[in-house]
Amino acid sequence: MRLVLFDIDGTLLSASGAGRRAIHRALVDVFGTAGAIDAYDFHGKTDPQIVRDLLHAAGVPPATVAAREAAFFGRYLECLEAEIGDGRLVRLYPGVADLLEALGATAACLVGLLTGNVEGGARIKLRSTGLWPRFRVGAFGSDHADRTRLPAIAARRAEQVAGRPFPGADVVVIGDTPLDVGCGRAYGARCVAVATGRHAVEALAACGADHVFPDLADTERVLAAILDGAR
Repeated sequence: MRLVLFDIDGTLLSASGAGRRAIHRALVDVFGTAGAIDAYDFHGKTDPQIVRDLLHAAGVPPATVAAREAAFFGRYLECLEAEIGDGRLVRLYPGVADLLEALGATAACLVGLLTGNVEGGARIKLRSTGLWPRFRVGAFGSDHADRTRLPAIAARRAEQVAGRPFPGADVVVIGDTPLDVGCGRAYGARCVAVATGRHAVEALAACGADHVFPDLADTERVLAAILDGAR
């Protein structure tokens, strides 16, 4: 059995910058500054890492960040709800719905999420797509700020669902950034990269992904890459 773990932003969907705008607003509301957010690269990072990086660079003491972080994320989810609204700004990338349907019909796969979003943010972004029930397990930025720790968390949760362990050889991480590939590699997982984010096919291949696709539209080829394990 394969544990197939999907990133969200840049891999499954675009939320048209809603997450960045919500983080910006919540940082200002809770900490009085968003730091140098306009120049900061969010891609592939967990929400807690983003917040801590921005505030550290802005000179906010770590103790202050720790004391107010829970309040920040509460406010962030309120702002994200307002940004996402009825979901009209959320756009699935080509092939996503068909691939998830095919994986759901494959007994050899347990499908989950591996995302830097906090769990509440992941739910909000996916809510309007109707895809949330497709994901039986997940590991989120709210579980750990270090993305490389998330595959092991997802695997432990998958073991509780499936009644069997999921070592790295049985895990496939699907994402759109070198950091997605890196976190999969840290667990010994196989990595499928997709160039629907900001990284080109060539860059994703160079960082060590086992398979790279321009998008997920070719369901048969992507499914074969997930299932057969060949490079």
